[in-house]
Amino acid sequence: MFNLLKPATWFASPDPLILRNREFFRDFDQSRPLADYTFVVCDTELTGFDRNHDEIISIGAVLIRDLQIDLGSIFNQYIKPRNLKHTEATLIHRITPEQLADAPSLEEVLPAFVEFVGNGLMVGHFVELDLGFLNKAARKLLGGTLANPAIDTIRMARRYRQMLLGPFREEDEHSVSYVLEDLAREYQLPSFKPHDALEDAIQTAYLFLYFLKKFRKGGLLTLKDIYQAGRVGSLRY
Repeated sequence: MFNLLKPATWFASPDPLILRNREFFRDFDQSRPLADYTFVVCDTELTGFDRNHDEIISIGAVLIRDLQIDLGSIFNQYIKPRNLKHTEATLIHRITPEQLADAPSLEEVLPAFVEFVGNGLMVGHFVELDLGFLNKAARKLLGGTLANPAIDTIRMARRYRQMLLGPFREEDEHSVSYVLEDLAREYQLPSFKPHDALEDAIQTAYLFLYFLKKFRKGGLLTLKDIYQAGRVGSLRY
């Protein structure tokens, strides 16, 4: 797990963006109805999964307000990595070095993304991966990490299947898939192009709202209910 409140020790003072972020979530209220919160569903495309060497090459995000996707509020940006020779980007995401050559750097993009996130609650499919890379960059560039609570739709999917099976049955992990596009197909949700940061974020938003609807029918009405019942997220990633 990651601690969103741990500041970078080599900065004398965190960036004002980080200070405002920390202040808002210092006494965060989890007890309000789910519709009261703004959710920021995000996804990153990476050159690989090694946090020590790989880089973010795209960030996509969409807001959910009043439990509805707001397609008028999106964030979508390619990012030029320090090393344009990474071949994984082309192989997995079909993002070529040529497409990234004229993109802004992460130093330019990250503050704009933090502004976009604002006081929203982060949502992602395997959100720990995205937050790991984002917070590494935030420590380096802004002097601290984001305090926004986070919810993982993979954990929601696991909890939902547990609810369907009942307390005395366990699913065969080898017989199910938690891949984003497989879950969207299983639950007959709108389909979007995989391995594109914005489209994956929108796909995740549909999945997130699907699970929220099911959980609310089961009497889980507040953010605290969702966290306690399913352990689907953490306030201290």
